[in-house]
Amino acid sequence: MTSTAINHQHYMQRALELAALGRFSSMPNPMVGCVIVANGTIVGEGWHARAGEPHAEVHALRAAGGAAQGATAYVTLEPCSHYGRTPPCADALVAAGIAHVVVALEDPNPLVSGQGIARLREHGIQVTVGVLAADARRLNEGFVARMQRQRPWLQLKMAASLDGKTALANGQSQWITGVDARGDVHRWRAQSGAILSTAATVLADNARLTARHPAVQQQPLRVIIDSQGLLSADLPLFKERSPVLLVHAADTPLVAFPEQVERLVLPRNDAGFIALPELLRELAKRQINRVWTECGAGLAGALLQTKLVDELVFYLAPKLMGAAGASLLNLPRYTAMEQVPELTFTDVRQVGSDLRIIAVPRWAQGDELL
Repeated sequence: MTSTAINHQHYMQRALELAALGRFSSMPNPMVGCVIVANGTIVGEGWHARAGEPHAEVHALRAAGGAAQGATAYVTLEPCSHYGRTPPCADALVAAGIAHVVVALEDPNPLVSGQGIARLREHGIQVTVGVLAADARRLNEGFVARMQRQRPWLQLKMAASLDGKTALANGQSQWITGVDARGDVHRWRAQSGAILSTAATVLADNARLTARHPAVQQQPLRVIIDSQGLLSADLPLFKERSPVLLVHAADTPLVAFPEQVERLVLPRNDAGFIALPELLRELAKRQINRVWTECGAGLAGALLQTKLVDELVFYLAPKLMGAAGASLLNLPRYTAMEQVPELTFTDVRQVGSDLRIIAVPRWAQGDELL
């Protein structure tokens, strides 16, 4: 590898670190970082904090000032070429006299998708694309998923004892995991555009499904599937100010709920359950990039069977709850090992007294999103 390539990766890595600062606030926009380098020295840095505010390139150019003339800009996502809430970043780079732009990832947004790169080149700016592209894609996996396949990136969270049980036979489940693991869950919630659950889970856990984390910038949309009309307005879920999307079928009995509750009517599938692909497409239309799912064995199994799960986050507690406990997943009775869903572990670590395993289904590993 040449020294130039090594330098490109070094500065792009810094830009990715800056981009990640928007993890809790940039939604529904992607996380983007920018570093401007002149004569081997960083002269400007920036990152995109939230929708409607200046993009990473603008912050970095302001910091660089006149030093941007003839410099190289490292950007984690292709500079935009269209007017949205802010002017095109490609034009700002041109106006500043940037000589070279190094881009990690071409923007999957069809409003941009190569047009920003083309505009830079039209103005005589050298453009290099693909430096640490996989890292940039992983950072914005939710945004890429929404743009490329019109559904969000879905994470399925499950907590169980070491023998794979999620509740005792009498239904008691609080708490299987420890304080540190539960805090980790709130960190994931705070990074998500929506939390998906069911009425049964809300009732069983008396759940509020909010993100209680110090870094939270905006509460996720709480999406609750209640096809049987089980929920009532006096639950703790509805005493929180953050919005709720109740998902019903056309024949679901309806009751009155507070004003922050919106209803979404979707068709049932052949088995009589809410059609999950249609639900995820609807969430994408609402600019949800990432869905964090906390549910029981039924919905968890259905999401896996329909191959809508992009990532599983398991919390395993050092406890044994016995054969009579509730199982982790409802999956069909397989008759051959070739039918069994296979996963690849991508991260395994201890969180407090519990073990956290992040795994990706094998069917998703050939996807361009990974």
